[in-house]
Amino acid sequence: MIHGMAIGKASASSGVKSTTIRYYEDIGLLPSPPRTDGGRRTYDRKDVERLTFIRHSRELGFEIEQIRTLLALQDHPDQSCADADTIAKARLVEIKAKIASLTALQAELERMVDGCSHGRVETCKVIDILADHGKCEHHQDSRAP
Repeated sequence: MIHGMAIGKASASSGVKSTTIRYYEDIGLLPSPPRTDGGRRTYDRKDVERLTFIRHSRELGFEIEQIRTLLALQDHPDQSCADADTIAKARLVEIKAKIASLTALQAELERMVDGCSHGRVETCKVIDILADHGKCEHHQDSRAP
C-alpha cells in the first residue's frame, strides 16, 4: 500500500486533529506510520479509515480501552462479534442512565422555574430549593433505594 499522505491531509480526511493523531500513535491506537527521509510521517487510506473509526467511537463516548478492543476486533474480522456487542450494550446502558438523570434534572429545573413568583429573592423558589436539598425532588429520587 502506498503511503504518502502528510499528517495535515490525514487530519483533514479523518476529522482528527494532527496533535490527536500523534497522541493515538503514542498510545498505540494507530500504528506508527513510515517516515520520509526528512522525518515526516506519511499515512495511507487504511490509516485514515482507522482514524475515522476512532473519531466516530469517541463521538459515541467509548473509552480509549474500549476502542482499543474494538480496533483489535476489527483487525481480526473472522472472529465473533460478541465482545463488540457487549461493549456497545454497556455503552447503551450508560447513555440510558445519563438520559434518565438529565430528564430528572430537567424536570426539577422546570419545577423550580415554574414555581418562581418573580418577586423578591427572599421568596424565590429557585434560591429556596437550591438552599435546601430536602426540597429538591431530584435529590430525593437519587437517594431512593
